[in-house]
Amino acid sequence: MTNTTPSFSIKNWSEDDRPREKLLQKGRIALSDAELLAILIRSGNCDESAVSLSQRILASVANNLHELGKQSINDFMTFKGIGEAKAITIAAAMELGRRRRGEDASHKKKISSSSCVFGLMQPIIGELPHEEFWIVYLNNSNKILQTTQLSKGGITGTLVDVRLAFKSALQIGAVAIVLAHNHPSGTLVPSQADKDLTYKLKIAGESLDIKVLDHLIITEKAYFSFADENLL
Repeated sequence: MTNTTPSFSIKNWSEDDRPREKLLQKGRIALSDAELLAILIRSGNCDESAVSLSQRILASVANNLHELGKQSINDFMTFKGIGEAKAITIAAAMELGRRRRGEDASHKKKISSSSCVFGLMQPIIGELPHEEFWIVYLNNSNKILQTTQLSKGGITGTLVDVRLAFKSALQIGAVAIVLAHNHPSGTLVPSQADKDLTYKLKIAGESLDIKVLDHLIITEKAYFSFADENLL
């Protein structure tokens, strides 16, 4: 008996419809998000092609690439046809994209406002599920010398070593710093611990003639600036 079961393999598609061939012939911009994701996972399952599977994965996050980047390895593996290797490939691609956005933002060398800091730091920490504390070190023209993660915490907070913060500032010749940390909960209200730490760093900086210009609390779409709210 002849097998009439349709094949969902991309190999059986028209060459113009194959994601990899389409990218080579027409360039990256010609591909949909699902087609780009299909290139990463390479194959679907016995019921659907790689593109169809990719469309379903994207639909699970309302076709939002930011939300896709937040998915865990286990989240991806809930889809039939996505094993550990494919899940890791997707997660790695999402992380590369996040880091690229961070590098693009860091090319804006001069910090002139709280919105500049948000543009710099949001791609780095705005979407993380845990809290991280970062310091942006500046010269006397407010140009970025270095952006450094000082600590990394769990879902509820992180610890900051004040001595380490200013040791790095002295080593690279910074005359000012901007503090930034994220709130995975999405709240923009500074806690008492946030206020206490800001004051502690401000006082420590004054003794070294290193000014704390601002402290930002960053979430996915917004930020709170201590300087803008006159809390410094």
